[in-house]
Amino acid sequence: MLKDAQGLEVSTDSHEAVDAISSFTNQSLTYGKEALNVVKQGLLADSTCAMLHAYAAAHFLSQENEQANSQAIRYLQAAIKYSTNITEREKLYIKAISAWAIKRIDVAIALHETITDKYPRDLISVQQGQYHYFYLGDKERLVNIAQKVLPQNEDNYFLYGMVAFGLEQCHQYEQAEAMGRMATSYNRNDPWAHHAVAHVMEAQARIDEGIAWMESLADTWNDCNSMLYTHNWWHIALYYLERGNHQKVLQLYNTHIWGRARKDSPKDQVGAISLLLRLELRGVDVSEYWQSLAIYLLPRLHEHALAFQDLHYIYALARAGYTDWANEMRLSMYQHALSLPSYIRRQWLEVAIPVARGLVAYANGEYSNTVINFKQVLPRLHEIGGSHAQRQLFKQVYQDANLQLAPTLRYISASIS
Repeated sequence: MLKDAQGLEVSTDSHEAVDAISSFTNQSLTYGKEALNVVKQGLLADSTCAMLHAYAAAHFLSQENEQANSQAIRYLQAAIKYSTNITEREKLYIKAISAWAIKRIDVAIALHETITDKYPRDLISVQQGQYHYFYLGDKERLVNIAQKVLPQNEDNYFLYGMVAFGLEQCHQYEQAEAMGRMATSYNRNDPWAHHAVAHVMEAQARIDEGIAWMESLADTWNDCNSMLYTHNWWHIALYYLERGNHQKVLQLYNTHIWGRARKDSPKDQVGAISLLLRLELRGVDVSEYWQSLAIYLLPRLHEHALAFQDLHYIYALARAGYTDWANEMRLSMYQHALSLPSYIRRQWLEVAIPVARGLVAYANGEYSNTVINFKQVLPRLHEIGGSHAQRQLFKQVYQDANLQLAPTLRYISASIS
């Protein structure tokens, strides 16, 4: 039995396969763009290594789209096929990925918690547990799953960045920044730690510090996958937006955000959509950008991988003038919600779908309908997932809709009196 770089046993006799697993771990924790390639190289050395197949499945599931899901299933089936004589940890992990594939996120989370309890050096399970908690809006457990394994990972500085992000989401800004800076001081090539500190500085309106921090580290992001590369630049764009430098924001959109995006990547699409909407809220005319982005959203109409993603898609479709597509997607969201397990169904029916109605109304200039649909769900916005910075957008839409209504309400009030 061989061990990977985390000191975890792997069921293979191939040193090349184990090296590939160690490389995949490093790629995952740095959000590297070679994650899938190193897995494929490992499978050339041992095509029966269950964990390599499982890691490939997880990689595709994290893409959160139907095409990637079909590829994930192929790898997952292979992982199950070769899982007869493997370790307990590996069996638990394959079960967790299997649960993810059928959208039993509650089961997947429970399995990742079990893995991290029994095998605290398994930072891939920590990372994937955090991923699920993030999109459930459960910030306390997002930080807890990372904090609980700190004593066994004092030498693994990637964990510090993971803890830092969880602390920031729990508004523990001083501790979060200290952890993120520590992670970066030990390992400058830790884009997730950079990202955690960026969140802190944004939350504290430390705009100039945030720009200096992120731009001083941006040279390390060239090896990142498009999701984190574009997302970290998105954070820089938000700083310039707060400065009121809209021209700079559009430049970053064209060069480092949508300009460097994988146009078929849901997470890259979401970042671009949210930035355009933020510009609109500042009074910037970005109407020429909507159609060139929205044409990539047709495959998303009936996908419904994450409520958080759907809300961005449906606004972009409506804003680009694709009213029929937006209405079709809204109906599809409702039908999808009815098929979900009860703990997620409520999130969709009671939060996501009212927000979707409100966003379509806002795109169409129907501000009273925006206010009506948003007002009831504002205290529950965390349930759609995403970070504080990302969800703030929906609150800004609600506030702007109220501002747009104010002259009409004053006119009505004056007429009555």
